Amino acid sequence: MRYVKILRDGRGVWGVLHGDVVRTLEAPPFDGLRYDGESLPLSACRLLAPCEATKLVCVGKNYCDHIEEMKSMFDASHNPDKPTLFLKAPNALNAHLGTVHAPDFVGRLDYEGELGVVMKRRAKDVPAEKAMDYILGFTCLNDVTARDVQKADGQWARGKNMDGFAPLGPVVTDEVDPGRLDICTRLNGEVVQQSNTQLLITSVPEIIAFITASMTLEPGDVIATGTPAGVGPMKPGDTVEVEIQGIGVLRSRVV
Repeated sequence: MRYVKILRDGRGVWGVLHGDVVRTLEAPPFDGLRYDGESLPLSACRLLAPCEATKLVCVGKNYCDHIEEMKSMFDASHNPDKPTLFLKAPNALNAHLGTVHAPDFVGRLDYEGELGVVMKRRAKDVPAEKAMDYILGFTCLNDVTARDVQKADGQWARGKNMDGFAPLGPVVTDEVDPGRLDICTRLNGEVVQQSNTQLLITSVPEIIAFITASMTLEPGDVIATGTPAGVGPMKPGDTVEVEIQGIGVLRSRVV
C-alpha cells in the first residue's frame, strides 16, 4: 500500500494511492482500511505530512561516514555503542512541497536526508524480531537542523525543533525493504548525499526494540533513522530533495 494524507475541507484525511488517484479513508489506516467512497486525482490534492505524530524519535550518528564528518565539524565523540536518540516535536512537521524558514538568528541551516518510519500500533517492549509488525510504512524525511544553534547550545533540542524542521513524505509505503534502500539528497539538483540503508549501524527492527524498551510509541509516531555523510548548509531560494528508492521524492523550498 501507498498511503497519503491530504487536506480536504480544512482537515487532514488519509487515503490510499492507486496510480494517480487517491481513494480517501474514513479514518487513519492503523486499524485497517475503511474507504469513504470518494476519490480525487493526486494532482488536485495538497499533501500533508503522512503521520499522526505525538513525537518524532530521531536516531543520531547511525552511519559511520556521518559520524566522521560530525567529528570534523564540532562533535569529538567516538562511535556510539548504542543508538543516540533525540526528539522532535509535532510543531516541526512539514509536508512535501512545503517551505522551510529559519528564524533570523540562525546562521547555518542544514539538510539531513533520512529514511522515516511511521508506526501503526502502540509499541512497548517490542523485540526486534517482531518490530516489522508494528510499522505502517516508510517515508522520506529531512531532519532540518540549525547547526550553529545546536553547537552553541551544547545539546540538540532547540536546533532540531524549530517550526517546520521535519519535512516528511510524500507517501508512506509498506512495499519496500528498509534494509536495502538507496537514499539520495539533492541541493538545487546537485547530489550532496548518497548512500544505502544497508549501511545503517543500527537496523530499523533494532531501533524499534531499543526505543520501545524505554518509551511507548503511538500509532502515527515517526522514527527518523539517521543521515549519511554529506550534510551541509541551505539558504533562502534553495530547493532540497530527499529521494529514497521505492518511496519517492520529498521536495522542500527554503525561504
